Amino acid sequence: MRADQPPPERLRFGVFEVDLRAGELRKHGLKLRLQEQPFQILTVLLERAGEVVTREELQKRLWQEDTYIDFDHGLNKAISKIRDALGDSADSPRFIETVARRGYRFLADVKVVTLSPLASAETTSDQQVVKSSDQEISDPELAESSPAGRSNRPSIWAISAVVALVLLILTASFFRSRKITSNSVNSIAVLPLENLSNDTSQDYFADGMTDQLITDLGQIGALRVISRTTVMQYKGVHKPIAQIGKELNVDAIVEGTVLRSGNRVRITAQLIRATEDKHIWAHSYEGDLRDSLSLQNQVAGAVAEQIKVSLNPQEAATLLSRDTVNPEAYLSYLRGRFFWNKRTADGLELAVSYFKQAIHEDPSYAQAYSGLADAYALLGDWQYGAMSSKEALPTAKAASLRAIELNSSLGEAHNSLGFCLDGFDWDFASAEKEFKKAIELNPGYATAHHWYAWHLALVGKNVEAISEMRKALNLDPLSLIINADFAELLLIAHKYEESIEQSRKTLEMDPNFALAHNQLGQALLQKNRIDAAILELRKAVELSEGSPVCTANLARAYALAGRKSEAQALLHELKTRSHLNYSNASEIALVSAALGETDQAMAWLEKGYEEKFNPGVLLRPGFDGLRSTPRFRALVHHIGLSS
Repeated sequence: MRADQPPPERLRFGVFEVDLRAGELRKHGLKLRLQEQPFQILTVLLERAGEVVTREELQKRLWQEDTYIDFDHGLNKAISKIRDALGDSADSPRFIETVARRGYRFLADVKVVTLSPLASAETTSDQQVVKSSDQEISDPELAESSPAGRSNRPSIWAISAVVALVLLILTASFFRSRKITSNSVNSIAVLPLENLSNDTSQDYFADGMTDQLITDLGQIGALRVISRTTVMQYKGVHKPIAQIGKELNVDAIVEGTVLRSGNRVRITAQLIRATEDKHIWAHSYEGDLRDSLSLQNQVAGAVAEQIKVSLNPQEAATLLSRDTVNPEAYLSYLRGRFFWNKRTADGLELAVSYFKQAIHEDPSYAQAYSGLADAYALLGDWQYGAMSSKEALPTAKAASLRAIELNSSLGEAHNSLGFCLDGFDWDFASAEKEFKKAIELNPGYATAHHWYAWHLALVGKNVEAISEMRKALNLDPLSLIINADFAELLLIAHKYEESIEQSRKTLEMDPNFALAHNQLGQALLQKNRIDAAILELRKAVELSEGSPVCTANLARAYALAGRKSEAQALLHELKTRSHLNYSNASEIALVSAALGETDQAMAWLEKGYEEKFNPGVLLRPGFDGLRSTPRFRALVHHIGLSS
């Protein structure tokens, strides 16, 4: 509204109309009883419809500084009277929404009722329009027109008024639709929910609730949801919402709190438009601990409703589900996920113990089996080497199958099963189906895109693999392992400069991430920058505390530099560290190949084959010199891969 325009006299929302001059609220034209102070508060909310009006603003505007009353009580009572008059509800508001700890927002569309002839044409008769038009005819020449002309002219003015009104409505509709489109929410981040219990030992509970909310929203295919690994880096970090939104490239942010007291849980969540730091919605949910999954579904469903995202029948059914869970099993499961997310060998072993405890407490708890599958899958992976794949992956496979048997809609379980089918069973066709099913069920699950990318690389589809890894990065941009693995995929695809650049980006996030130094060192080797590669690989060995993979790559670099004695010393170390659980067969083969000992290299690869190693190790560039040999081709054929 321009400063020179008079203030509106009437405002309309729904079936209600407010006469600001008379101080009256009407419904269907009938006057409703509303006291002066509630009416003034309603007026303020209507003037700023869609915005949060803080309690402090209302206090300054409506209560003088020398007024000694219980302001909070008075305001709450006034809001209650307004809601009574409007037939509104605080729990399911149609008009006045409470924004936790801030104030109130008027939700409905508010229109100014214009009393001018043109604006009233929509509701007045043709005769009234004609009369108002005749009053505007003051030109003498027009006044002297023929009777026929005079009799036709009113209808022309009426048509003009209607046309103008239609154009006005269409124009407003056009700009309104443009505004809705530009303000649409296509991406979202759930910031770590704050633990209100004042007990840091309960952090696992708040983190677990955050995880579940991310998982629930991640099942909505039309919505990009930032993954847990990335958002957890904002835990305890107090940055402006607009800045976080820019850093994560999202349209909206969900933030909130969790309070657990005994077997009672309260979740408070609010949805904020990131670019404007504007609150869209806020609500609290409270229930029994066994209803935690239901509470999380309600939050996710409410967020989906507020941002008007399209849901397919499966997504809608998931968010409407009201599953209950054994409280003790649920707490054990959350502890298991807490340690699984640490992604360390010790953390994974603790996760296994908690997932097993959850299964003991509730043998029908599908998510606990899924968690157990995830833990064993990583324990048997070469990056940790805590268990042999021959020991870990069959256990992981059994747990994932049991999870799917109990609940076939768990995307995480299908993803873990795909990992086992790839890495141990070498059943690549079945693995493909499981990864695709996992992504179908939970398109926002970054780990599914991550592991599927490795599957695609394994079957020789490097272009598709890189594309899939980019999807994982889009969902989890600050994940160190996804960033490092992206560099390795680029390395495998012979995109060495891009791999170097990606590794440097990863190291900008964490200069002490060993695998990023390892990937960078390998890419530098491929570019024949051997001295620089040795520096990076030494750093990788140091930071990883002697990881067999990093040690093998350093030994390979020494061999390529002509420093054979140093390479052989590290080779001897790898052989010494061999044990029944993990023989380091592929690592020893890598160094042997670099030293020109082809037969030894193949013998160790064949030993790895007997141990059921993860065939992904064969993608490493250190084996490029063996790919054309008959023994290597035969090995690849036995595994079931294309040469």
